[in-house]
Amino acid sequence: MEFAFYFAAGVAVAATFRVITNTNPVHALLYLIVSLLAVSMTFFALGAPFAGALEVIVYAGAIMVLFVFVVMMLNLGPDAVEQEKKWLSPGIWVGPAILSTLLLAQLLYALFVEPSGTTIGGSTVSAKTVGISLFGPYLLVVELASMLLLAALVAAYHLGRHDAKDVTP
Repeated sequence: MEFAFYFAAGVAVAATFRVITNTNPVHALLYLIVSLLAVSMTFFALGAPFAGALEVIVYAGAIMVLFVFVVMMLNLGPDAVEQEKKWLSPGIWVGPAILSTLLLAQLLYALFVEPSGTTIGGSTVSAKTVGISLFGPYLLVVELASMLLLAALVAAYHLGRHDAKDVTP
């Protein structure tokens, strides 16, 4: 599984580099999703399947939903829709598709060729262990992070809202 770890880490670095250097937000989002999937594969290789599953469910899933909501809130006109169609041409999908195919091949190799239960660390981290760690010695850090996220949510709402204009006849 050491090969799986380094391979997934290399895909994550390559995809993250494309996220940073890409000027188109749609293309950067595609590479970001591939990067998050690769990080999830590194968690699986390290023996933390719960953390890997959370990575896919929370981060990759939430980013896709967030992107859909942002596009819906922008209320794009017909010109922007045509521009989006140009951005999503089939050639754009080649890079993320190749990286995702490599990750799928690695997953299939790890599932069917490698002996089951082998990890780099030697032991598997369960969901109970993660919960005990988060709500045991790291409780204060988890609560501070939640307060920071709540403050960011309130600030984003206030910065992004449209004030109702006074209409006087």
